[in-house]
Amino acid sequence: MSFNDYFGLTLPFLGAMGGILLARFFPLKKNIGLKLILSFSGAFLLGITVFELLPEIFSHEKKQIPVLVMGGILFQILLEFFSKGAEHGHYHPVGSNLFPLGLWISLCLHALIEGMPLSSQAALTYGIVIHKIPIGIILYMMLDKTKISVKLKWGALLLFCLMTPLGNLLMGYTPYLAQFRLEITAWVVGMILHISTTILFESTENHRFNFGKLSMILVALLLAYFL
Repeated sequence: MSFNDYFGLTLPFLGAMGGILLARFFPLKKNIGLKLILSFSGAFLLGITVFELLPEIFSHEKKQIPVLVMGGILFQILLEFFSKGAEHGHYHPVGSNLFPLGLWISLCLHALIEGMPLSSQAALTYGIVIHKIPIGIILYMMLDKTKISVKLKWGALLLFCLMTPLGNLLMGYTPYLAQFRLEITAWVVGMILHISTTILFESTENHRFNFGKLSMILVALLLAYFL
């Protein structure tokens, strides 16, 4: 593996861990800081998808691509029955002795799949890194409200951070999966479309104008365009 390969593997891990450490040492006000980060990450993901990924996957004349994009959207909706929408900013503290296994597995599966096409999609890598920050924040906040042991909490957080790099490695070292790289990318595009648009639709409470959030969205879209 080259330096660029290792760098691409490290970035998603750092994004998720950065969000976790941010929540641990610099608690954000849920209605201000977290919503601004979510607005930026959602707009950046949407920009990467529209400017880079959609033209790429539809440049190949394969009739199943639109079906796979829709499949990714529906699959993400299914995952959110278990994650309770943590991917796009919903925060539901558990507050019990039980480990939120369904939520954790859903977030890990999401992270694993979205990591698969990263080695061939540099722009998507940057989008996923920014996307990981609010998810890391929310997952830490949820687990921190439970009464599980510190070892279990940090073990679960570390494994979550490793899921996206693991997905990238799984694609790189599994020839069978590698031959379906385009199809898997289309599936991931569907997942990202659902998450990013949901974030933007929910980013403004009661449909009121918010200059701060609009500014974050515009900056993110411009950054995605010129990346």
